[in-house]
Order: sequence, then structure tokens, then C-alpha cells
Amino acid sequence: MLLTLAWRNIWRNRNRSLITMASIASAVLLAVLTAALQKGVFDNLIHNVVSLYTGHMQIHEKGYWDEQILDNAFLMNDTLEQQVNQLEELIAAAPRLETFSLISSGEKTKGALVIGVAPEAENRLTNLQGKLVKGDFLKENDKNALLAEGLAEKLKVVVGDTIVLLAQGFYGSTAAGKFAIGGLLHFGSPELNGQVVYLSLPTAQTWLDAPGMATTLALTIRNDDALHQTAADLKNILPAHYEVLTWEDMMPEIVQHIKTDTVGMYIMIGVLYLIIAFGIFSTLLMMLAERQREFGMLVSLGMQKFKIARMLLVESVLLTLFGCLAGVALSLPATWYLTVHPIKFTGELAKVYEQFGFEAIFPATMDPAIFINQTLVVLVLGLVLSMYPVLKLLKLDPVAAMRR
Repeated sequence: MLLTLAWRNIWRNRNRSLITMASIASAVLLAVLTAALQKGVFDNLIHNVVSLYTGHMQIHEKGYWDEQILDNAFLMNDTLEQQVNQLEELIAAAPRLETFSLISSGEKTKGALVIGVAPEAENRLTNLQGKLVKGDFLKENDKNALLAEGLAEKLKVVVGDTIVLLAQGFYGSTAAGKFAIGGLLHFGSPELNGQVVYLSLPTAQTWLDAPGMATTLALTIRNDDALHQTAADLKNILPAHYEVLTWEDMMPEIVQHIKTDTVGMYIMIGVLYLIIAFGIFSTLLMMLAERQREFGMLVSLGMQKFKIARMLLVESVLLTLFGCLAGVALSLPATWYLTVHPIKFTGELAKVYEQFGFEAIFPATMDPAIFINQTLVVLVLGLVLSMYPVLKLLKLDPVAAMRR
């Protein structure tokens, strides 16, 4: 009976009810879009960062990250590969043998980061072949080298020229080698673009006299949200002499940037919620003002204030609930569109993004948790604000109300 009466009261004044539901629906739409764009941008940033070089996480011999020398390399054996392949979230695992070297061509000599890689695995992890701008990509036992475009410009070399690499080998002896340039790579990061040389892993191991050795096993996983759990699982199954570092451990400055932006976004969403609260509250005040005479007459005729208040609360619950559902219905296609067709930057800002190898876009995400959480927040906010008309009704003076 109470539900039926409340339902009829809602549609007795159709315009007032529609305005109330529209304000709540708009609140849900704004909250969802703001949160979806925020998470979409951060997810895209993380994707760009991990696909640039580091991967989601890396395995090293304990102490390598603090002292990145060949003495802290480990043996890349079948047992380690089998243990890593147990991970359900794993997409690719790419072994690397990394060292710093002098690189020379003619009279020019520069410092370089030389990385021995398994070409197919590395390509799955960082899309290395997609960065090739000239020449041919590495094969599994290729004797050629791939140079970053910026480094090639500094050395004044092109595809087909020969470079000399001089470094310290695994056993402390001098490692020297001549390699033909098989291709040039372009990296968005100026740091990588000016100093990186790629060799096939067997070639690098032979050059450094480190057969079967690797300094890093870089991993990429399917779900960013499973990062910490996957890292914890990996630590549990690997021997103690390995260290497992996530991209967050290796690049704390990116984590700090995200945290700072998140705090700023929370402040903005807080202001948004405040605006939403005023919008909902104003419609509830309008409803209370329009129905003052009605409530006064009902109390004068003998109806208990508590029963009227309970009916008013049910009306508010229904209005808030339908407004939230309408907001979700509106936000789903809007968020989907921004996910499929993200906002694109142009001009100088786009050039800055592209210089660092990042897409100049502002995408959203269809994460279900966003729709649920933002809808619940607005729903609770609407229900809390609905208590004001109820409290005013319990203090109602029927005679004064009927005079209005």
C-alpha cells in the first residue's frame, strides 16, 4: 500500500519528478565520465610505460638493480623458464643481457647501452619491430646490430656500416667485437633513442663471454590490476637468490606522478560531488515547498506525521534509484564512445606526447567498478539528502503549512 501510494505521488506531478530524476541522472553521468577518463588516462600511461622497455616486472639476480654489472647476471636455464611459465597472467617473458659499452665508428666514440635479446620474445613484450625505421629486424642468431636512430646520427653511420663495441666481459676480460648495422630503431624516449644498441642474445653472450647468461628476464602480463599478486606469486615460486621488481619499483617517479594526479582528481571529484549535492538538494527543497499545504492538510485530517514521513522517504528512494539507473543508462554509451574514440590532442601538446613514444590521446575505460562505485556514491548522497525533507515534515506546523 505504501509503495503504491508513493509511486502515484511521484507521477502526480510529472514535471517535478522528472526534474529530480534528471538532476540525479546528470550527477551519475558526470561522476562516471570523470572517473572513467581518469582511470583511462592512467591505464594508458602505464601501458605506454611498460611497453616502452621495462615490461610489467623484471627478474634479476639479487642485487642487480642496485649494481647493474655483468657480475650480477644469472644463468638462464629451463627450470627458471618453467617456473615463470606457471603464471596464469603471463603474456611474454623476454630474457636480456645488458651492459654498458663504448661504441666506435671511424673517429667517433660514444657510450651506449648494449642489449642482447631474444628477438621474438622482445617483440611480443615491447613491439621492438614496430620501432624499426630502416633495415631488417633481428633474427634469433643474427650477427648484425640494431642501432637507435639518435645514436646512429651521433656516430654518422647508416645501415650497412660497421661499428666496434668495447666493454668488459663476464670474467673481467676485455670484450671487443665488430658488428654490421642491420637496421635503425626510433624510440620516443630521447634517452633510449640516443644510446641503445640491440644484438641477438646468442651474439651478445658470445661477445661478452657469458654463455647462457642473462641480466634480466622482463615479463608482461594480461591484467594491470593483477600486478602485485602476480609479483607475489613469482617471489613465492622462485629461489631466494632472485629479485622480482615491478615497474612501480623500477620507476617510482611515474608512481609519484600518478599519485599526485590522483589527489588532484579526488579534489575535483569532491567539488563535483558538492555541485551534485546542491543540485539534488535544490530539487528536494522545491518538492517540499510545493507540497507544504498538502502535508499540512493530511496532518490536520489526522494522519500521523511518521506515516507521511515514511511515504516521503519511499518517494525519495524511488526517485533517487530511478535517477541513478537513468544515469547509468546514459553513461554507458557515452563512456563506450570515449573508449573507442578517445579524445585526441593536437598541436604542440601532441608533439610532446609523440616525442616520448606516447599516444596523444585522452581515453576512457569501461571498468565495471567505476559504474558501480560512482552510482552507489550518488545513490547514498541522494538518500542522505532525502532525510532533510523527512526531518522538516516531522517538525511541520499544520496550521502554518496550510496558510502557504
